[in-house]
Amino acid sequence: MSALGAVEAAAPGGPALFRPLSAEDGEQQPAEIESLCMNCFRNGVTRLLLTRIPFFKEIIVSSFACESCSWSNTEIQSAGRIQEQGVRYALAVASRQDMNREIVKTDCATVRIPELDFEIPAFSQKGVLTTIEGIIDRAVMGLEQDQPVRRATDKEVASKIDEFISKLKQLKEVHSPFTFIIDDPSGNSFVENPHAPQKDEALVVTYYKRTPQQAAMLGLEEEELDEKAADSVEDLRNEVLQFNTNCPECNAPANTNMKLVQIPHFKEVIIMATNCDSCGHRTNEVKSGGAIEPQGTRITFRITDPTDMTRDILKSETCSVEIPELEFELGMGALGGKFTTLEGLLKDIKDLVERNPFTLGDSSTPSKTEKLQEFLGRLQEVIEGKTKTVFIMDDPAGNSYLQNVYAPEEDPELKVEHYERTFEQNEDLGLNDMKTEGYETAPPSGR
Repeated sequence: MSALGAVEAAAPGGPALFRPLSAEDGEQQPAEIESLCMNCFRNGVTRLLLTRIPFFKEIIVSSFACESCSWSNTEIQSAGRIQEQGVRYALAVASRQDMNREIVKTDCATVRIPELDFEIPAFSQKGVLTTIEGIIDRAVMGLEQDQPVRRATDKEVASKIDEFISKLKQLKEVHSPFTFIIDDPSGNSFVENPHAPQKDEALVVTYYKRTPQQAAMLGLEEEELDEKAADSVEDLRNEVLQFNTNCPECNAPANTNMKLVQIPHFKEVIIMATNCDSCGHRTNEVKSGGAIEPQGTRITFRITDPTDMTRDILKSETCSVEIPELEFELGMGALGGKFTTLEGLLKDIKDLVERNPFTLGDSSTPSKTEKLQEFLGRLQEVIEGKTKTVFIMDDPAGNSYLQNVYAPEEDPELKVEHYERTFEQNEDLGLNDMKTEGYETAPPSGR
């Protein structure tokens, strides 16, 4: 039976389960429960007191005493649940009055005094309701416990521990200020603020998000799955995911890497790259990380300088490309999604034309070959920045982007237009038959 359940069973129907912590409150009577002594294995008495610390929360103070062997033990437990955030108290101890501040230290809390490089690790002591002086006294008692044995077996170590114990005892006199820190991932530890509800200038309270290691220490892995899911997008931004696929060329097992990237002044995209170790095939593709935009986007850019070739460009799989001066148009779906530079996209277009056997291969006619060679030459001049031209991207889904080097100011050579899609464009995107509202109650279609 838990401590809280034992008290509820011992005092059912009480008007107030938790009462404020006060030495003058005569109504605070602990519940007494007969329990087994773990020292002599006879029966002793456990006293449980449910109390409330002002400006903090409810706790359970338990005390065990055995009349047979005189063994005793005291500890505290939090009566509430583990808090949503961990807490860290840093107190600048500057006077003897600060040594008398009440402290609630749970068993999972860590105590540190940086000036002495001293630390009481988590779970090394039971939870306790005491003062700062009591914490130091308890640490001194723990260090002195095995000193007689150390003096007989290792005098050098015993001497160093005696020296450290002396430093701890000197802290209680507060000859010089020091810092007292309690770090509790459960959020249930507490340092008294004697000025409450006003702010205590000597006390700094910091709340923080638990690390996965701290959550595991508290046994919260399963309970914090929802919180981890909320942070999954942030984790994806900092991590390259890898999954197994088959190579599209030789069908051998290959790896595909996937990364979520935030494009400045635009949106998130997913970059996917596949490498095959068997045949050396490499491919990369970019997909939009968001939904289809309410309107289509038409980007018109006038290429006037060789440095324009270095602009970042995102061409989604639904985007078409047009270069009017070259009488060239690249349809939707060609080249797939690309996140590259303007020069990189134009080179991909050039490679696409050169690799087509029906345009420059044995199957082509001399007149067609001559015409395409002329086109490739003019395209190469555009890539080298020798020819000024207009570059147009038309994306009905609104998921393409061309870098504005003047952002957030307007680019004089860049024009971005948003337009309403036609029925045919919505049909190509599969939007005409898509129902996103009221589909739960829609009657089934007869077949």
